[in-house]
Amino acid sequence: MKRRNFSTGTPWENEVGYSRAVRIGPHVIVTGTLAADSDGNMLGGDDAYAQTVAVIRKIEAVLNEAGAALTDVVRTRMYVTNLDDAPAIGRAHREFFGDVRPAATMIEVSRLFTPEALIEIEADAIVAE
Repeated sequence: MKRRNFSTGTPWENEVGYSRAVRIGPHVIVTGTLAADSDGNMLGGDDAYAQTVAVIRKIEAVLNEAGAALTDVVRTRMYVTNLDDAPAIGRAHREFFGDVRPAATMIEVSRLFTPEALIEIEADAIVAE
């Protein structure tokens, strides 16, 4: 199967050696995604709901670039810095994935790559051939 890597061109991709997303056959794997814009500014401020919306929109963009859509997502992993934000994060997740209902995991972590980040999401998709 052919492998395609997708990049946003951030310095960290080269320094760490990872891709924004990878597609092999019908599988699209999206790396952990924060609510940061291309300049590193956190979208959504200190609002967990707004950050989650920004993250899912970024995931949607790279999925589209890879020939997939949010409806192809079969699993999400959400890393959060405060489980008290779970209702707001869950609301945003449900708004985007309510009918898709992917397998989902939410894990509290002590911190993320950027101190202002409240959530990081990974997504796996399988595109119907």
